[in-house]
Amino acid sequence: QGQLVESGGGLVQPGGSLRLSCAASGFTFRNYAMSWYRQAPGKGRELVAGITSGTRNTNYADSVKGRFTISRDNAKNTVYLQMNSLKPEDTAVYYCNAKFSNLYSYWGQGTQVTVSS
Repeated sequence: QGQLVESGGGLVQPGGSLRLSCAASGFTFRNYAMSWYRQAPGKGRELVAGITSGTRNTNYADSVKGRFTISRDNAKNTVYLQMNSLKPEDTAVYYCNAKFSNLYSYWGQGTQVTVSS
């Protein structure tokens, strides 16, 4: 059974940076597309960034383009989300997702990111 564990969240001032990590276990990490989602209070879960398994193509929500960067280290079974120039509207619980075709999908428990002065 696959498992994802996020870390790196916390409280940061507007304009600051955070780096989220998601450690994977229990499945062949290099074969899975990895994504970060977030859910703010009272809102639905939205895709923030994704990275494919082979070519490592990336995609981003318009709201984070130019500020966030997703990357993966297959040797460490870990995906990262570097978040710069954070804004209060980035406040949310951030979730890691692993997906293999439409057959398998795993979610982490989430990590809270709060951007406030």
